[in-house]
Amino acid sequence: MSLNFRDLSKAISKQFAKMTTTGLFRVTIDPEPEVEAPAAALSKKKAKELEREAATKPSKIWDTYLGAFPEGANPMYLKRTEHDCSCCRGFIKKLGSVVSIVNGQIVTLWDCEVGGQYQPVVDKMAELVRASALANGIHNLFLHKEPVVGVAKNRQLLPDKMVKEWEHFFVTLPGECVATGEQIGPKQSDTRATHDVMLRSLKELTLDSVDTVLDLIAQNSLYRGEEQKFAVSEFRKLKIEFDKLGQRAVGSAGAAAQRQDLFVWTRLKVAPPSVTRIRNTAIGTLLVELSEGKELEDAVKGFEKMVAPTNYKRPTALVTKAMIAKAQEKLQELGFMPSLERRYAVIEDITVRNTIWADREAKKAMNVFDDIAARIPEKSKSLDKVEEMTILDFTTKILPVTKSLEVMVENGHAGNFVSLIAPADPTAKLMFKWGNGFCWDYAGGNADSLKERVKRAGGKVDADFCARLGWSNGDDLDLHLIEPGGNRIFYGAKVSRTGGQLDVDMNAGGPQSRTPVENIFYAKREQMPEGTYLLAVNQYNQRERIDVGFEVELSFDGVTYNFHYEKAVSHQQTIPVAEFKYTRKDGLVFSKGLPNTQASRVVWGIPTQTFRKVRVVMASPNHWDGHGVGNRHTFFMLDGCLREEKARGFYNEFLNAELDAHRKVLEIVGAKMKTEESDRQLSGLGFSSTQRNHLLCKVAGSFTRTLKVTF
Repeated sequence: MSLNFRDLSKAISKQFAKMTTTGLFRVTIDPEPEVEAPAAALSKKKAKELEREAATKPSKIWDTYLGAFPEGANPMYLKRTEHDCSCCRGFIKKLGSVVSIVNGQIVTLWDCEVGGQYQPVVDKMAELVRASALANGIHNLFLHKEPVVGVAKNRQLLPDKMVKEWEHFFVTLPGECVATGEQIGPKQSDTRATHDVMLRSLKELTLDSVDTVLDLIAQNSLYRGEEQKFAVSEFRKLKIEFDKLGQRAVGSAGAAAQRQDLFVWTRLKVAPPSVTRIRNTAIGTLLVELSEGKELEDAVKGFEKMVAPTNYKRPTALVTKAMIAKAQEKLQELGFMPSLERRYAVIEDITVRNTIWADREAKKAMNVFDDIAARIPEKSKSLDKVEEMTILDFTTKILPVTKSLEVMVENGHAGNFVSLIAPADPTAKLMFKWGNGFCWDYAGGNADSLKERVKRAGGKVDADFCARLGWSNGDDLDLHLIEPGGNRIFYGAKVSRTGGQLDVDMNAGGPQSRTPVENIFYAKREQMPEGTYLLAVNQYNQRERIDVGFEVELSFDGVTYNFHYEKAVSHQQTIPVAEFKYTRKDGLVFSKGLPNTQASRVVWGIPTQTFRKVRVVMASPNHWDGHGVGNRHTFFMLDGCLREEKARGFYNEFLNAELDAHRKVLEIVGAKMKTEESDRQLSGLGFSSTQRNHLLCKVAGSFTRTLKVTF
């Protein structure tokens, strides 16, 4: 063709190449868009007949193209106008309505600058495609059975025997857009169905219902709820974006709906099926019923019937919106609303009378230490022998004459890390059982400790004996405990006649979680037969080669042993973790297995298996000022100990009797009202008077002594 058609063709090819980077879709312009028929279902003769029929059928997009040329720009050539070309007609009918989506906006094949007589043509075509997209939406993703669309050029034999070369529209398709005739229909059908389900989910499921389900998962009120957390959390992110697009005051209501529809199409490739089709899942049914206003208790019961065993008992009670409203009203009535705001305590918050011991710098911060000129001390004497004494003797006999104190932070102390929590408003009304606004929060070494993971999965964590297995990929690892006599506790025999049992078994049916755990326990040590036990981990189904290895945590009588295996566990391989002998007299005595509690790690900025300087030793706030309410804890606040995450503001067991009627709601409130992160805090190791444990203490005074303090 003349009239610089090559410039137009190159511009269209270049624009198409840019569009392929973000995915290709098709909008509906002609009443019956072309559908790729399965080649095997058509004879060659029939296929040619259909092609001829399609070529002569009226086409709005083709008629718009021809009608867009300015006067004189599309002259007659023989029997047709110069641009009335069957090759270009086929190209435009196949590809002219293809679009991509960039930053939430439709991009057409015709969004290019060519100038001259062709600019009105591409502008008119772009206008047509956009109008159709606004009116009808995206029809589907673009697929074609051939790797190319169009013909680059062909030749015509003229009456004078001369040969004329004609150029046409022509592009090569990316591989993702090419499929066989048999594949196109099912792929487009599946894509359309996923789009429709996702769009309906985002429209109909409320953000309140999503937040309610996430709250239930957080408080461990849904059977295997932790496995649903990822899908619900990711859906929440999409829901927030989707709703913003609908609320944005730009253009008409139709424009807002288009933005939302385009948003869904762009997310189909990147969001997993558990998110895009969440409405069709069990957790989706729960979301639907909550969104429709069904009572929380009834909706959760329906969910449990679908997914839980018949003997399942929810570990925590449900909380309704009505209960929340009543609790809030009561808190306001009693003047406790300001008391809910919490922060990390700092050294300036406490006084000497509320400490057992403090070093020189800590006393200065408390503004009660008279900084007398330092005297040269006598040379310290060293005692090689490690003495053992109770915490009572240590605090009453040793600390009063101690000038400096260091403690050995062992791996087994991971569950003893604790932070002191203060009221954000020091004048707020006291809501605890004791006469001050301070409390504490243990974190088990990190926010995602094995103990916490097992607890969230519904497992028992307060038994005398617990063996917990955790790993970080989609493999199906299994924890086995072989009792004296050969009886095995594992997924195939979860309950032993002795009373030992496996209550958490994850990733058995597939890679549902990337933070899976398993848990074997004896509620009471008296249930355990005396003799030799073997604890092992078996790889039932290896699914991945990344994030390999596992951790086992064994807790007995308040003492925790940690075992780490850093290598990949091959399919059906069994790794012996620990062999130990149990007697009622001596407890656990380990004989062989993986190294335990030896490898140093960093918890809250503190390297384990090292001595660390102590700033303050204090009783827990419930035993300050000569009063004693509940169990006494002893806190060793360490220099440089900084909790890396927000701490919980309070626990229900701290609250006074006025709030007993609202404990269910306040359990959730306590979990949500967390401190802000801070690099100024009082954190360290805490030990309860009710749990067996020990702490190696290096004290310096007239003597340098290393003592084993027992709790």
